[in-house]
Amino acid sequence: MTAQARRRETRQATYQDVLDAPPHRVAEVIAGTLHTHPRPSARHARASSGIGARIATPFDFGDDGPGGWWIIFEPELHLGSEGKDIIVPDLAGWRRETMPEYPDAVYFTIAPDWVCEVLSPSTRQLDLGHKRAIYAREGVGHLWFVDPGAQTLEAFELRDGQWMLIDTLFGDAPVSLSPFDAITFPLNALWSEVTTGATRGGKP
Repeated sequence: MTAQARRRETRQATYQDVLDAPPHRVAEVIAGTLHTHPRPSARHARASSGIGARIATPFDFGDDGPGGWWIIFEPELHLGSEGKDIIVPDLAGWRRETMPEYPDAVYFTIAPDWVCEVLSPSTRQLDLGHKRAIYAREGVGHLWFVDPGAQTLEAFELRDGQWMLIDTLFGDAPVSLSPFDAITFPLNALWSEVTTGATRGGKP
């Protein structure tokens, strides 16, 4: 191996690598390694936008709900030492107490209070592995994994630095989970046109 090849092999990826990534790829840097993957599929996007809409309306905008949150689609997070871990969750939420003012910046440096990852074949291993560990390290209190293929939702809560499974939902189960248990909506609304039984505000 030449000296030039060794330098390429050991070089740590930086934010510049994210900026240089093709626009049709989502780029992340984890532990110095650049990861890129395709933009979400239609099924993935449907689940992500569905859960975001259900939560943002009452919790971010305060319509028929308690408010008090910022709910953001695909925020770019710069976390860890000097912000070297650059990750893009499908959805993230910050309590207004955690982030009192919405930043005028291209990325976020404050760890969210809640993260939701929508699993897909291209991102599953990274979401369940390195990114999950980073969220625990940064003290993210709540982590949801939504799987459009299996049509399930797994909710975890951080306790003493470890993820504890709170619930696994499937089928048309009602979703009413911390930290958003002030509302209820049917899980199958995330991947179908079935909306019967959904509520916009408190539990039925």
